[in-house]
Amino acid sequence: MNETLELYDVTIIGGGPAGLYTTFYSGMRELKTKLIEAQDQLGGRLLTYPEKIIWDVGGVPPIRCEQLTSQLIEQASTFEPTIVLGQQIIDFDRQPDGTFILTSSSGERHHTRTVILTIGYGMRKQAKLEIEGADRYEVTNLYYTVQELEVFRDKRVLISGGGDSAVDWANELESIAAHVTVVHRRDSFGGHERNVSRMKQSSVDVRTPYAVGALHSNNGTSIEQVTIAHIETEEQEQLEVDAVIVNHGMKSDFGPIRDWGLDLGEWNANVGERMTTNIPGIFGAGDFASYGSKVGLIAGTFTDAVLALNSAKLYMDPEATRMAYVSSHNERFKKKNQELGLLVEEKV
Repeated sequence: MNETLELYDVTIIGGGPAGLYTTFYSGMRELKTKLIEAQDQLGGRLLTYPEKIIWDVGGVPPIRCEQLTSQLIEQASTFEPTIVLGQQIIDFDRQPDGTFILTSSSGERHHTRTVILTIGYGMRKQAKLEIEGADRYEVTNLYYTVQELEVFRDKRVLISGGGDSAVDWANELESIAAHVTVVHRRDSFGGHERNVSRMKQSSVDVRTPYAVGALHSNNGTSIEQVTIAHIETEEQEQLEVDAVIVNHGMKSDFGPIRDWGLDLGEWNANVGERMTTNIPGIFGAGDFASYGSKVGLIAGTFTDAVLALNSAKLYMDPEATRMAYVSSHNERFKKKNQELGLLVEEKV
């Protein structure tokens, strides 16, 4: 190397929930930690749905994505890791001493003993509505995400899609919009069973199996009617709308990481039960990691993070303990507890 780069114990690539919790846990294990995120802000997939309500994080009451993101970032910052934004890592080079040099698309380099990939499904883009001319309405009333629920108050809203987000948006908007119609190509929905049941038992007008066939505008700037078509009979119906929300999933791309030699499937990397990849020193966690007992919840992501970090620690020091002490017995938290006024004197 012609340049002197600061050496880190762990470099985490990807700043979503998996990367943020891995960063926090790395601090618990007293490792020199760097987190690199390709976007200009942390949060990963949660940034797409800031007002979506999450119910299934252990010990956390129903919480909006934006609030959970804020709390995860605050937690990740506990032990003052180095955080790098706006850099997409595209290449790695193993050094003679076994460490790695990571290179970003803009040429920056990072030196690290281990790498933990928490990149989800890669660079994600919303799947667009495949109707000619649909893009002209994106500046008015065609939406691919819901940033503010109030935008849809007292409006006639059509949602196209049947995944988690489509179902959640329908439930959230049911009491805000004048009317909500959900159009889905299949009779079954991909959302959690309880949320799907709630939607079907509400005033939401569920149309299956239907698809959006055409968008109509009298003024040329906003959608005023939508033609939907029955998938089997091809029977068509025209609906009056004020807004259209499209949730047809995401298109993902791992980009240059596909050329690293990792054991990758279409959507994930195949990892061992302790989050090891087929490349020694590189580990995976969160949506990026696939294994037999995978739990596809944020709660499962946190477990992946702990397993990956512990594996990285043992990779560097085979004599290390297999995991960190819990926070109530971890020396790193005593000072922080004092700072917060939370330290309780032990009774003799």
